[in-house]
Amino acid sequence: MKEDFFSGFDENPFHRYLGLTLVEAKPDCVRLRLVKTQTTPTGIGGSVNGGVVATMVDMAAVAAVFSNLADGAVPAGTADMNVTYLRQAQGAWIEAHAEVINRGRQLCAVEVSIVNEDGQVSARGRVLYAFKAELS
Repeated sequence: MKEDFFSGFDENPFHRYLGLTLVEAKPDCVRLRLVKTQTTPTGIGGSVNGGVVATMVDMAAVAAVFSNLADGAVPAGTADMNVTYLRQAQGAWIEAHAEVINRGRQLCAVEVSIVNEDGQVSARGRVLYAFKAELS
């Protein structure tokens, strides 16, 4: 695991603004938690805003990729992402559970579930993360 990626994760200003913290990181699996506050952007019925949910999907996927980054791999960023919203993200907190399902030389596929404190899944996401191709 690349400890340097996670060392200041909770203190990152954007993560702090969202209320996002690292709960668990092991190779190819990560859990991030967002605790709702008065400043959390909300959607219909006080749910967590869909854009924030999408941000959690992306951030959890990237963290999962970096949790087991191969030596010499050169990150290039998110190549593709989709989010399917199943229900409103309600509750005092929600978590993003990310798992790498395929790791190739140029692309890494990650599945992410957004769940609340009751274990209800409110969204599922799929992310393709790209690496720069080796030049010969």
